[in-house]
Amino acid sequence: MLTTTVSQEVRPSAPAQRHARFVRRRTTINYLLVAPALVLSVVIVVVPGILTLLLSFTDWSGIGLNITFIGVQNFRDILADPVFATSLTNNVKWVVLFLTLPAIIGLLTASLLLRRKRMRTFYQVIYLMPYVLAPIVNALIWMNIIYNPNGGVVGVLGIPSPLGDTSGGALYAAAAVDMWHYWGFLTVIYLGAMRQTPIDQVEAAIVDGANGWKVFRHVYLPSIRPTLLLMGVMTVIFSFLAFDYVYLLTQGGPAHTSEVMSTYAYAFAFSSFEFGKAAAVGLIMSFFGLIASCLYTWLSRRELTR
Repeated sequence: MLTTTVSQEVRPSAPAQRHARFVRRRTTINYLLVAPALVLSVVIVVVPGILTLLLSFTDWSGIGLNITFIGVQNFRDILADPVFATSLTNNVKWVVLFLTLPAIIGLLTASLLLRRKRMRTFYQVIYLMPYVLAPIVNALIWMNIIYNPNGGVVGVLGIPSPLGDTSGGALYAAAAVDMWHYWGFLTVIYLGAMRQTPIDQVEAAIVDGANGWKVFRHVYLPSIRPTLLLMGVMTVIFSFLAFDYVYLLTQGGPAHTSEVMSTYAYAFAFSSFEFGKAAAVGLIMSFFGLIASCLYTWLSRRELTR
């Protein structure tokens, strides 16, 4: 006697089908919401990045379509140019300055504001004022009040304006203005991070007899380490992109002593109309930013695995 077994197709229940449709619909909506930002990023970042990469291997004046492919000749010319070495050295100096002075001043000011309850918001607004002002405004303030040899602070003190110093002082004069613009922002960021420190840890340290310095060193600093790391990496990236204050105050002079890579690329693009070399310098600047970003990713992973 033969027994026939009929297998029936198992169909999902109605609730399961509704759930699947809901998940597909939600996924589609999420993609639609992300699409504008993705398209904007592609148009603003990816496409110009690819064009810059291609342009760095060409000789183009920026006018017309007379573009000549020259391989890596732009990079050879740049690396052989002593002005590039000066600009790279100045960018490294800029990084060292901004990783030390503004960070230290910002941390000290944030720790003082943390203890001050009254008028804390007022001080934060005052410290942020240089940061929210346009760079041209800050540059004009310093050029007319501080660096003006006819009536400015340097004129009253009888010392020459550092903006005309050919021994390298012009770079530090421009960096001083940028640090004045930047340290208040760091103060507010560090203060916000320190206020997120669990109060029970602070109180426990005080009960154990820790003084203010030990509380700051062993409680607050470990608590804000991720913020310090992030702002350090951002400072490195911003330092290699430094342009506005150098150009507004010195235009890279005198005699290229305050030249940085951004003003160096600007001169290629809009003074000598060598857009290929300008693109090559831009790629080198992006390379340093990429290194900083990779370093931040690596350090962040180490923090998570500790």
